[in-house]
Amino acid sequence: MNERRFINQYQPQTLVSATVLCYIHAVFLVLSGKFELLLFAAALGYGAYGIANEKKWGYTLAVAAAVLWVLVMVTVFRSDVLSFPLIINFMFDIALVALLLHPQSRDYQKIWFS
Repeated sequence: MNERRFINQYQPQTLVSATVLCYIHAVFLVLSGKFELLLFAAALGYGAYGIANEKKWGYTLAVAAAVLWVLVMVTVFRSDVLSFPLIINFMFDIALVALLLHPQSRDYQKIWFS
């Protein structure tokens, strides 16, 4: 039986945390109400779903969306990204990239993802 899931608790903690952060980030982007951010929200949401179901495309999509989002934040806000309200969001964005690119996450997806 092919079971679909939104979170796979049998994956390493780094991937489970990254999956949850992707979903949370996607929800907040949708709630922002800005149409141009829906592409990032969809990429993070589908990427998280793909990671939970151990698909390589999901991992690749989540990594690409997370890294691109960090680059957009730095490009748009420049040094203001280190000011108080934005730095909290920026820390979570960096944490998401770090969780996705952690050696444990990369090794697991190389071995088990199809």
